[in-house]
Amino acid sequence: MSTTQQGTHSLAFRVMRLCKPSFHVEPPFRIDPTDLFVGEDIFDDPLAASNLPPLLSSHVSKSTDSSDLTYGDRFLLHHPSDAMGFSGLLVLPQSFGAIYLGETFCSYISINNSSNFEVRDVIIKAEIQTERQRILLLDTSKSPVESIRAGGRYDFIVEHDVKELGAHTLVCTALYYDGDGDRKYLPQFFKFVVANPLSVRTKVRTVKETTYLEACIENHTKSNLYMDQVEFDPAPHWSAIVLKVDSADDSTGGREIFKPPILIRSGGGIYNYLYQLKFSSPGSAQVKVEGTNILGKLQITWRTNLGEPGRLQTQQILGTVHLNLTNHTDRKLGPFEVCLSQNSAHEEKTVMINGLQTMALSQVEAFGSTDFHLNLIATKLGVQRISRITVSDKREKKSYDPLPDVEVGIIFAGFNIQYMFSCHLKLVNISSHMYING
Repeated sequence: MSTTQQGTHSLAFRVMRLCKPSFHVEPPFRIDPTDLFVGEDIFDDPLAASNLPPLLSSHVSKSTDSSDLTYGDRFLLHHPSDAMGFSGLLVLPQSFGAIYLGETFCSYISINNSSNFEVRDVIIKAEIQTERQRILLLDTSKSPVESIRAGGRYDFIVEHDVKELGAHTLVCTALYYDGDGDRKYLPQFFKFVVANPLSVRTKVRTVKETTYLEACIENHTKSNLYMDQVEFDPAPHWSAIVLKVDSADDSTGGREIFKPPILIRSGGGIYNYLYQLKFSSPGSAQVKVEGTNILGKLQITWRTNLGEPGRLQTQQILGTVHLNLTNHTDRKLGPFEVCLSQNSAHEEKTVMINGLQTMALSQVEAFGSTDFHLNLIATKLGVQRISRITVSDKREKKSYDPLPDVEVGIIFAGFNIQYMFSCHLKLVNISSHMYING
């Protein structure tokens, strides 16, 4: 794990990860003395059950005698908790262990002087290096350590909130004067890998005016996770309530004084959350609100067996795209055509209309609306952009500005994407309005 540049140095870094100890568990086979003589059905007879304790008291007291050096009672249950195997001891970590995204990496670092001479004016730096950035954790340039005596050491603690996956390197450097008065530079590297503690799978379903978001959280760690909070932070103009089995909803708005954490067991345990989302219009029909099909994001906090905290935030969760067209004028408009226009003839189409490339719409009365469906098909996997959905007035030979781009996630290429337009002669993408003023 540690690498050092070649050369003779008086100093050397030693790194120990600071984390909670674990329980020392002994899996002994212990028995209750009663089980050796009687069965469980003896308690069905009140008379026999009442006479059982005196019969066994002499045997138990003899077997638990502290002066008995044969340890004949080592397999007996003296307390019901003995069956759990807890010895009452805690074990310090024996290795660097696994480090997970969302945790706080805490390390105890000691710089030791193994020479027979005192070193002076020691400038110490510690930083975390990832694939994308370097984060400074400690720098004593402005106040160097005056000296470290022969055989002595200087200790310090660093902390870092882990926000990236993959390879990390803890870089520790020291610039100092050795016993001969030479200025020396010591770099030392400690490498570790950050893993993902959990995965979040989401499903979005829309039923009339209500959107339902299901989030499935799976535990990938080797310890149980106790979920303190799994809250959905909705995007602007969206409201969210969590649906529970024991209640219709959680829309009271008040926070519980004590909310017991939800246990997700180690090694693949899962738990499902269900949220009900509703979209509220901005209020004024003349206000243009920029945005796409973003629903919001999940805020997740948890603790491990001994209370070590962790926190993650998901990326923005995308929902279905709702578009509508509204006539805001006092006269009848149309008929209309809806199509996907292109910026250039050489532009690759990753999402296209399935069927006729132009859809015809009938006239819309003043301040009226109409509903229609538009079927799209994706040709590539991944997040694709739906752009330049354009509405044209056939009678007035007039095209309106295209709708702002919309991003959707494609799991199976070649499958249809169906959009339902509540067309009010205002082309709306969730909260993005394009007005047709005639």
